Amino acid sequence: MRNAFKMKLKPGFEAEYKKRHDKIWPELSKLLSETGIQDYSIFLDEDTLTLFAVQKISDNFDHDLLPNHPIVKKWWAYMADIMETNPDNSPVAIPLKEVFHLD
Repeated sequence: MRNAFKMKLKPGFEAEYKKRHDKIWPELSKLLSETGIQDYSIFLDEDTLTLFAVQKISDNFDHDLLPNHPIVKKWWAYMADIMETNPDNSPVAIPLKEVFHLD
């Protein structure tokens, strides 16, 4: 199953966002894989600073596990200064509906 969503980057933080993701914490990467997220990409629309994320998730993926995990909460706090966030530091993420796919 695929999951897609959009987020918003704050102006002037394009390079910093990429830098932080180029050095993603190994424990976060491992956690994402272990919980069923694979083939995860994030794209940036430089005109609007919209981040578009798409990921493959396993059929038994638990959507409630990651938002409550300490590593994820720590990552959110680390990223909160450069992205639009909710009061709990989670990124404002808007789900996107798939309307076409070609294998």
